[in-house]
Amino acid sequence: MNILALLQCLEPSLSATTTKQLSGIIGSLLVMSGRVTMLGIARWGGKGGSYRTVQRFFSTVIPWGTLFWVFFREQLWQRGATYLLAGDEVVVTKAGKRTHGLDRFFSSLYGKPIPGVSFFALSLVSVEERHAYPISIEQIVRDEAEKAASKIKATHKKKGTDKSKGAEKKQSKPGRPKGSKNKNKAEVALSPELGRIQALVKGLLQRLVGHLPLTYLVLDGHFGNNPALVMARACGLQLISKLRFDSGLYLPYDGPYGGHGPHRKYGQKLAARALPAEHLQKTVVKDNIKTDIYQMQLLHKKFCQTLNVVIIVKTNQTSGACAHVCLFSSDLHLAYDQLIDFYSLRFQIEFNFRDAKQFWGLEDFMNIKANAVTNAASLSLFMVNFAHALLRTFRHTHQPDSSVLDLKAFCRGFKYLQETLKLLPHLPDPVLFTEMLNNVTRLGRIHPVLTDSVSP
Repeated sequence: MNILALLQCLEPSLSATTTKQLSGIIGSLLVMSGRVTMLGIARWGGKGGSYRTVQRFFSTVIPWGTLFWVFFREQLWQRGATYLLAGDEVVVTKAGKRTHGLDRFFSSLYGKPIPGVSFFALSLVSVEERHAYPISIEQIVRDEAEKAASKIKATHKKKGTDKSKGAEKKQSKPGRPKGSKNKNKAEVALSPELGRIQALVKGLLQRLVGHLPLTYLVLDGHFGNNPALVMARACGLQLISKLRFDSGLYLPYDGPYGGHGPHRKYGQKLAARALPAEHLQKTVVKDNIKTDIYQMQLLHKKFCQTLNVVIIVKTNQTSGACAHVCLFSSDLHLAYDQLIDFYSLRFQIEFNFRDAKQFWGLEDFMNIKANAVTNAASLSLFMVNFAHALLRTFRHTHQPDSSVLDLKAFCRGFKYLQETLKLLPHLPDPVLFTEMLNNVTRLGRIHPVLTDSVSP
């Protein structure tokens, strides 16, 4: 596997020295076992891959955004395919006090805030391939003002929870407060979090101009709110996300005019357990679970526009238990099946994070300086794309079901055989060499090789 050949497309953006260093580090990552640290990479690097060389690479300022896009464009892009832009946050646990950006971030794996560093990543998701390709990443570093605002928000939320447990609520006067004015919901002040995401998305869209048109930005339920929708529309994208299950949704009012005052906007409030039958799109019964899918154009009092809402209601026909999910898009013409499919594809970005942590060192790096932390996280996600480019050929020549573990087992076996042959006075004949290569590279594989022989 000629790593330098795959990296030639990056030469206009990288110096020859950095490209050679990156090639050596990728070679080490493909064959190494154990934790992926700078010391571990150097131990597997061989000639030209000393620890000092690895240090120099991680200290270099590298335009990762450009590298992600150029490599995807030259090696992975399927022209004519449909791509979505998906974003999500990944939290990496860290001990100590010196790592750049160290803070407490909420981790869905632990179900609570944990000490660590956090990154927000964008991926291009191929609808046809059902696969996500990391395309941009940025570390989340919160300033003191943002931390203080987060603490105040958490305190208010806790107080509200305590009051709801038994304390009597004070009766407030009905109606709007005196002197209050209408606000334009399309003009909102973005939070620091949404500001970071908007800058990241706009930077990516500038690189993609004239090459890859994007229509949809897919985010999880954390961004199912009006400020996120305004942010996406400001970037020229349609938002696909999820609403809270108890969101107040209203049908547009289509009754007669009352004769005085402004025209009525909100009609009947929607009840999730009594949805209008005329909006039912599909019903499926499987394993005694009935699934009803509804699609409607609804209003929400905190959103600046009408929403294309798809409500999925699942009912256990034995126990009668019922649950529902509300997906929405700012694109009013998006079909219900596409909306569901596009939102489900968002989860492909989680597989990127899993591979980056399990194989490429996103959870292992011990760098503490800002540039080194950025390089370590970006390299791990870059390796997700690089490994996929290798797997395309590997699956064609070896086994269609080959995984990253099979690829690493093959590369490690080839490395062992290569180092062993250096000790022999003469190279074996081609037939014996092919047999040795087949036997050694099978060690540690999950899926057996289908072909009788493996070409070196």
